[in-house]
Amino acid sequence: MIAVRKVLLYYHTLRYLRFTQVAARVWSRIYRPKPSLDAVPRLRTIQGNWQSGANRNRSLHGPDTFCFLNELHTIDSAGDWNNPGWQKLWLYHLHYFDDLNAESFEKRSEWNGRLIARWIRENPPTVGIGWEPYPLSRRIVNWIKWALADQDLPRDFVHSIGVQTRALVRRLEFHLLGNHLFSNAKALVFAGLFFDGQEADRWMNTGISILEHELPVQILADGGHFERSPMYHSIVLEDLLDLVNVFSTYDRTCPPDWPDAVQRMRHWLSVMVHTDGEIGFFNDAALGIAPSPAALEEYAVRLGFTPGAAVEGNIAQLRESGYVRMQRGLGLVLLDAAPVGPDHLPGHAHADTLSFEMSLYGHRIVVNSGTSMYTDSAERRRQRGTPAHSTVTVNGKDSSEVWGVFRVARRAKPFDLRIDNAAARVECAHDGYRRLAGHPIHRRAWEMGDTTLRIVDVIEDKGRINGAVARFHIHPAVGVVQGPAANEGKLQLAEGKSLKWRIEGGTSRIANGTYHPEFGTSIPNQCIEIQFDSSLCTMDFIWT
Repeated sequence: MIAVRKVLLYYHTLRYLRFTQVAARVWSRIYRPKPSLDAVPRLRTIQGNWQSGANRNRSLHGPDTFCFLNELHTIDSAGDWNNPGWQKLWLYHLHYFDDLNAESFEKRSEWNGRLIARWIRENPPTVGIGWEPYPLSRRIVNWIKWALADQDLPRDFVHSIGVQTRALVRRLEFHLLGNHLFSNAKALVFAGLFFDGQEADRWMNTGISILEHELPVQILADGGHFERSPMYHSIVLEDLLDLVNVFSTYDRTCPPDWPDAVQRMRHWLSVMVHTDGEIGFFNDAALGIAPSPAALEEYAVRLGFTPGAAVEGNIAQLRESGYVRMQRGLGLVLLDAAPVGPDHLPGHAHADTLSFEMSLYGHRIVVNSGTSMYTDSAERRRQRGTPAHSTVTVNGKDSSEVWGVFRVARRAKPFDLRIDNAAARVECAHDGYRRLAGHPIHRRAWEMGDTTLRIVDVIEDKGRINGAVARFHIHPAVGVVQGPAANEGKLQLAEGKSLKWRIEGGTSRIANGTYHPEFGTSIPNQCIEIQFDSSLCTMDFIWT
């Protein structure tokens, strides 16, 4: 039975893949091109001005000491660039060289210059993590952006950029697609403009050709990135802003669909932020990886885009992405009525369908648990699972079969979304539990007033439910107090403000949990768990 379940898990995971992905993965395993160390093209003349980008937090904290994912390591030897004892994601960030364009990067130019020289000496072509396509793409762009910000690169630095670009163009990530392929194309465009001549033109044309195909696929009509992660949406938005920037720097007119996509992506992001100005945690999402929404907005304005308008109305729907924002009075709610991602690319998906997050008085109150790691571990699987999100678990199962680090087998499909703007009511259902006995359907409705939020959960089934549990994860800064009655209580904020909660149709308990707003962090929090008494359960949040 275990073997059968494993076969089915692989079948329901692999059947969605496109032929291109399968063929490209096979090719990437057998094709090992030799590096070309020939002389690289001459540099192209710059005719405009590079605008400062969306600065990130500094990551270089000493001549050879970096902090990524809230972990501090020192690069003491050549072997540390590929240290097997450190997280691969940490090493990826090490090879990006993001600090070249971080806050106050000018003050660390000497350190960074020595580190680039070390990287060239200690990472010979095609050897190690730094030569994988995604770190190659990020580093090529960062080195070029550093040069465009009035840094005079030595000849060996420029030669290395050319050698790296030759390696990248032969190892494009068609097996992964998504944001990885977008980043590959961006790097080719940057290198194609940075250098001059026929080889550089081929790089640029290849990058533009990929972008022409990928942009309408990856950026949905409502402006959302198709992987449905606010974090990756922000990364791709920065990519697109950088592309507009580099075209202007070389006095070229970018394709007209790029500025249009930027505008739509900016609007999408403005819908998906809390009142604290930061993104909601749906699918793989955490703070500190992408630039903040404010930094991206400031960057867009520096590039000449009109300042973004505030989101208006009680309800804002991101139709193609599947997310909905409700806002009345002091309260704000972000709702997930979205598919977990594109069927062929759900690697950053969580089993979070029909989850939600709520802010009140400018503070996050109800949250999803976030993302702290990409390691192949039980904790990674737990963070992706349904119980780590503010939604309903049926019979102890996840709504989508998340497994491994980035895999999903059978996945929940939302349907029957209904929005009543006048009544400030949103309703949706999903079929993620139909694989269970009784073929249950989870239906959830949110009803928002000026001082109330009601969540109504219904499990439609054939009477075989062994247990449905609704979870409401509470931000660590908010205290959870059980009331005198078993099914009511209070949420206490630090400055004395509070709100009441009350349930019907279930039995509540206060459970301990963890919250992961950044990679490498795990903060204790509390969760209101409600065991359904029947097929219907209601939670009310009430404030003044």
